[in-house]
Amino acid sequence: MTTSAGVDTSVTIGSVRLPTPVIAASGTFGYGTEFAGLVDLGAVGAISIKGLSLAPYAGKPAPRLVETPAGMLNAIGLQNIGVDAFLRERLPVLRAAGARVVANFWGDSPEEFAACAERLDGAPGVVALELNAASPNRPEWGSILATDPVALGGIVKAVRPRVRLPLWVKLSPNVGDITAVGRAAESEGADALCAINTLRGMGVDLQARRPMLRAGTGGLSGPAIKPVALAMVWALARAVGIPVIGIGGIRTGEDALEFLCCGARAVQVGTAIFYDPTAPVRITEEMAAWCRRHGVGAVADVVGTLGGWERG
Repeated sequence: MTTSAGVDTSVTIGSVRLPTPVIAASGTFGYGTEFAGLVDLGAVGAISIKGLSLAPYAGKPAPRLVETPAGMLNAIGLQNIGVDAFLRERLPVLRAAGARVVANFWGDSPEEFAACAERLDGAPGVVALELNAASPNRPEWGSILATDPVALGGIVKAVRPRVRLPLWVKLSPNVGDITAVGRAAESEGADALCAINTLRGMGVDLQARRPMLRAGTGGLSGPAIKPVALAMVWALARAVGIPVIGIGGIRTGEDALEFLCCGARAVQVGTAIFYDPTAPVRITEEMAAWCRRHGVGAVADVVGTLGGWERG
């Protein structure tokens, strides 16, 4: 049992047990190794690494990050070093630091998704695989794959028989009914759902009359999307029988506990890391402090406790 000043901070996400409920979100913590001198990687609940593909990918051209009111737009475009380089160069460093790794991965076809996942499956230190078909920055897909229950279900169906590790599926908010895609992923064997990825958005340089991002549009993250994320996590937790991991605009321990209250078993923190690399550890400490003040012995006791919604 893991405690922080008398509060149990451990959580379980299916078969995955983590010492804290706060995971560093993919794309915001690099491969983890970049933060080794700033953060005790073993003190972070888990690290979801930059999304990996079979071959290295350069991503989209700059500029590809822009600040917005209460958030940030990015069009990094899934830049990564490729799965083999990660396994050879980065994973051993993460293992030595005591990190628990969630391997985020993607492909351009169900077979590519499956092949990439298979390369990662069983790698020492990897506790779960996170399937990312939800990026709004991959126009090569033709659309956001995770907005189509049939397309997403087909990808999960291709991956599931090829891996033994828990398979988490990251969902897109750019959809009319997120529960439909959540149920599709669950029906094909997903072990948990991660919600939400970024909302598609645009920044405009008025003087130049052009988009601020070279790619035109990008993914909006940060505090601006938190209310959307809370509503979607709450809906998913009521619609599926597998765990939900909440993502979107989390800056504080109270933010994280709101997601647990809505039914999430754990959370991922992303944009906050850009200005505070210690955010995953700090937020865990803030969660424990809140629980201690309110007489709650374990952060997991907050999960699914939201009430009063029936009254409107």
